[in-house]
Amino acid sequence: MRARWEALLVPSFLFCMVLLVGTQFLFIRAGFFEDLGLGLIGNQLKLVNYIELVEDPFYWESLFLNIYLSAIVVVATLIFAYPVAYVIARMRSRWAMILLAAIVVSSFVTIVIKALGLIIIFGSDGPINSVLLGLGIVERPVKIVGNVFGVVVGLMHYVLGFMVLMLFSVIQAIPRSLEEAAQIHGASRWRVFARVVIPLSLPGVVSGALIMFNLCMGAFVSAALLGGGKVLTLPVVIERTIVLETRYGMAGTLSAVLLVSVLLINLLSVYLIRRMRSARLVVT
Repeated sequence: MRARWEALLVPSFLFCMVLLVGTQFLFIRAGFFEDLGLGLIGNQLKLVNYIELVEDPFYWESLFLNIYLSAIVVVATLIFAYPVAYVIARMRSRWAMILLAAIVVSSFVTIVIKALGLIIIFGSDGPINSVLLGLGIVERPVKIVGNVFGVVVGLMHYVLGFMVLMLFSVIQAIPRSLEEAAQIHGASRWRVFARVVIPLSLPGVVSGALIMFNLCMGAFVSAALLGGGKVLTLPVVIERTIVLETRYGMAGTLSAVLLVSVLLINLLSVYLIRRMRSARLVVT
């Protein structure tokens, strides 16, 4: 019976592999051919795109900006998401499920709608600037979107719900009795939180941080809309290379660099985590 169920999964697995791996392979493969213009690529293997990538610092600046923003978003999201997840996980009333349902619903709102909503709220004529101007706090509208700060806010809004859900499941699995035992032995609530809850939830925190980092590295809409065309992360550069320059080969090369960078960062993170565990610095 089990073999029959596994056989039923084969068509779905092959379909997903063709859509995900196959299309990505063809796109990256185009990076090894020279762009001829007007969206055409040659038929001879050449490394001209990779040579241009190595020689032009603009592409590396975009990649490092992408990594930098993703790391900032992950850290900032953890700071906001962890207390929220902890409070919901420890609530005993029905409000916990209501709040959790609200977070789930907001997480499935498309990133385009979220980005447009932030543009309206934080725009020059938005309610935030209207309140600041009305109270006399500022003399001119504060430019919140159209810069790096706007992209960070947009990415945080994008991944915050997912992070809360992941941390909620991890914290909820920690027995309350451990916290109560620590309090009985004289530990304050802050000490219990810092010495019991956080170490026990650390594996889930690391896993969630890696997933959120990967989402941010590939995020295009937030950087394109909230960056105002001024924050050129690598996904934005890839889109411009395709749409404005019609250089599919160079876009494939940049996609390969982005993919390899994400894989290397994840492998390095897993390696460091294992080293820390072996040194007994991480509680598992």
